[in-house]
Amino acid sequence: MNKLLIVGTVAFDAIETPFGKTDKILGGAATYIGLSASFFNLKSAIVSVVGDDFPQEYLDLLKDRNIDISGLEIVKGGKTFFWSGRYHNDLNSRDTLDTQLNTLADFQPKVPQEFKDADVVMLGNLHPLVQASVLDQMEKEPKLVVLDTMNFWMDCALPELLDVIKRVDVITINDEEARQLTGEYSLVKAAAKIHTMGPEYVVIKKGEHGALLFHGKEIFFAPALPLEEVFDPTGAGDTFAGGFAGFIAQSENVSFKNMKNAIIYGSNLASFCVEKFGTERMVGLEKAAVHERLQQFKALTQFDIVVENNG
Repeated sequence: MNKLLIVGTVAFDAIETPFGKTDKILGGAATYIGLSASFFNLKSAIVSVVGDDFPQEYLDLLKDRNIDISGLEIVKGGKTFFWSGRYHNDLNSRDTLDTQLNTLADFQPKVPQEFKDADVVMLGNLHPLVQASVLDQMEKEPKLVVLDTMNFWMDCALPELLDVIKRVDVITINDEEARQLTGEYSLVKAAAKIHTMGPEYVVIKKGEHGALLFHGKEIFFAPALPLEEVFDPTGAGDTFAGGFAGFIAQSENVSFKNMKNAIIYGSNLASFCVEKFGTERMVGLEKAAVHERLQQFKALTQFDIVVENNG
């Protein structure tokens, strides 16, 4: 069975949106990525760190989804990373109310021996030096390395970020981050510039407006599924990344054509994530519902057209 190695935060979140608010709930990039990737036929492992305040029920939840947590360090006496945020009415922007790094401040990732030959490595949003450390521990070159990052690291660790970008095959960032990283407003020009930094494939996420995939001169666009209700966009990008990386790992095909399918699978899973607070929807999600919505995506994007040459 193919292996997916996931690196990122396992955390507590407290979220406020126009539709309500939560106390501390399960969150973190690696959590969303892992839950999303668990819908595919593969072996996955999370490399992260938590404190001993992290509930056993959350650990059991991850294990129940066949996620290996031997690389999830539990620091005695330590506190788990915590983030709190409030979304604006349009849900496209938010204010961070509180960030407590806690155990994440001194995190030294340790890749489990069984996953040092992982087929796909998904580097979730973390300090670039932590991401690079994971790649240094791999004993076999992965078939694909996917990197997710954010504007925070562009602001405070740009040289280190550029170093790790050189080492990856795919980068996934949102449109605002692509513009900041390159200084280009046009996303086509931004993707072209990112190609010169190292990645062969560039995925630019546009939230409710879908996602773009760039490979040289080739471009693919996948829309987001129009939803009746969106409660909480937290983790949607990570859920997308987990679906993308999970599909690639399962299929063993890293072609541009197959990545188009991976974009659709990622978008499909992300559409569920936003329907409830935090990870709640992903935890209760059934494979039948995923398959049914995939058919909706197909109907949304598939059409036959006759292109006539009237010249």
